[in-house]
Amino acid sequence: MRFNKLDLNLLVALNALLAERSISRAAEKIHLSQPATSNALARLRAYFNDDLLVSSGRQLLLTPRAKELVEPVREVLMRIDSTIAAQPRFDPAAETRVFTFLVSDYTTAVLVPALLETLYREAPGMRINLRDQSDKPAEVLEQGDADFLVIPSQFLSKEHPSAALFEEDYLCVTWDGNSRVRERLTFDDYLACGHVIATFASTNPLSTFDGWFMESFDVKRRVEVTAPTMTALPSLVVGTDRIATVHRRIALRAQETLPIKVWEPPPRIPRLVQMLQWHKHRNNDPAISWIRDRIVTAAMRV
Repeated sequence: MRFNKLDLNLLVALNALLAERSISRAAEKIHLSQPATSNALARLRAYFNDDLLVSSGRQLLLTPRAKELVEPVREVLMRIDSTIAAQPRFDPAAETRVFTFLVSDYTTAVLVPALLETLYREAPGMRINLRDQSDKPAEVLEQGDADFLVIPSQFLSKEHPSAALFEEDYLCVTWDGNSRVRERLTFDDYLACGHVIATFASTNPLSTFDGWFMESFDVKRRVEVTAPTMTALPSLVVGTDRIATVHRRIALRAQETLPIKVWEPPPRIPRLVQMLQWHKHRNNDPAISWIRDRIVTAAMRV
């Protein structure tokens, strides 16, 4: 199909090239061979009379013209997907598509099991792809590479609709043999202990917690261990005098199996509001609406 002498199939290749800035990764993303993708790039360069991507060392950089095309091309393809590709009727019992969720290990542990139970019962053919949030989740959602994002409220994109799922607060966790913290946890104890925290390659609520902590108390926690996980933090304090500040649900679950004690945190920590977000162009997709309702219902059970 052509529009104004442009083969519209090339828009898919262009979108992948602009997003990945790599011929090999773009080819993999759109399931084409590298020669075919290189040929598509050559045709796009001829149409736009611009190089679009230029070599700089081992990477490809977008030209100014290419940067101008990123948002319009993405918008066009998302609109096509949401209006033409979306099924007018949705039968969960017959659905076989794959739906991608961007979730943390905390969400995977707390919310996802209840959701999967419901989907297995009501839409047994539906396939679920759980992806971590280490690769800029808001951008992944914006690019249409994920259907849902579950994330704390402060990290929501203003460009897309969202719904509140549940609230969470925090507890401090220490080994039950901790030599410093025995009968109670004071603020001085909290500062004196080495901390075990979660860190990720991209935006992470615990890093924001550290910023909030410094701004509120003008002091800095002494971080001794960092790990790319939130759910495993309680196990990482065992056998040490360290402390971890974790979600209440995670702490209480860990207390059932680990030799740990849980404490109300001496600093008053703001509650976490866990949110669900989806792309604005998928708002009227009946499948997205159906799954969204199941997610909200599952959140009531956590």
